[in-house]
Amino acid sequence: MTTFIYRRSLRIQWADCDPAGIVFNPRFFEFFDSNTWLMFEAALGVPAAKINATFGLVGLALVGAQANFMKPAAFGDTVELASQIGEFRRSSFDVEHRLTKGDDVLVEGRETRVWAVCHNDDPERIATAPIPADVVAKFG
Repeated sequence: MTTFIYRRSLRIQWADCDPAGIVFNPRFFEFFDSNTWLMFEAALGVPAAKINATFGLVGLALVGAQANFMKPAAFGDTVELASQIGEFRRSSFDVEHRLTKGDDVLVEGRETRVWAVCHNDDPERIATAPIPADVVAKFG
């Protein structure tokens, strides 16, 4: 587990919710995705919209996602989403997410992503590349 933790406060909006006023589960995966990019922005000091160009990436491609939904989040709630890298490997990494309201853990999630670049032989395809050591170092 890295030491860098990215945290942000969110206010749950009506557009995040189902007709019962609780967050529609797929929205949590959108929250996770946004937090991953914002975490990289904060750790690397590069605007999220410029990360791909700066590092020669196609993207931080999502290859796996899961979540445990323990308690609902509802319209009007203010929650905190904390994200950190669980593990860096050669070309892939895991991001751990934890959504809380006060002392209550509402959702825990995990994404597996790859450092995705253009394939050398076919620019229409993507490939993975080693994550640069200086990028890993920024996460502590």
